[in-house]
Amino acid sequence: MKLRDKIALGLAALALSSAAVPAMAQSAEWQKQVTRIIASKQTYPRTAQMRGEEGTARVKVFIGAGGNIERTELVAPSGSATLDKEALAMPTRAGSVPPPPGGAAAIIVPVTWKLL
Repeated sequence: MKLRDKIALGLAALALSSAAVPAMAQSAEWQKQVTRIIASKQTYPRTAQMRGEEGTARVKVFIGAGGNIERTELVAPSGSATLDKEALAMPTRAGSVPPPPGGAAAIIVPVTWKLL
């Protein structure tokens, strides 16, 4: 293999590896953005407040290629049925989010309730 060909292959490999980094960074930024949008819909159910219920639920949110919330699934309960119900409803209230960078996706969103 000629030196020129080796240099061309090396540059091609470098271009491919550096192209993958921004895609991962974009995906991480997209996940943060989606989590913020969903978190903005959080409420503290009055009945849970009155009972002193606190906890963290983890919800898997399935997002279509166009950014619409398709469904939610509870992957870790909070310890309160009321808070779990709220955690599952939050993404639906968000309606839609920015489209996932690589097509349809699912992310896990933690939702925490703490009385002050």
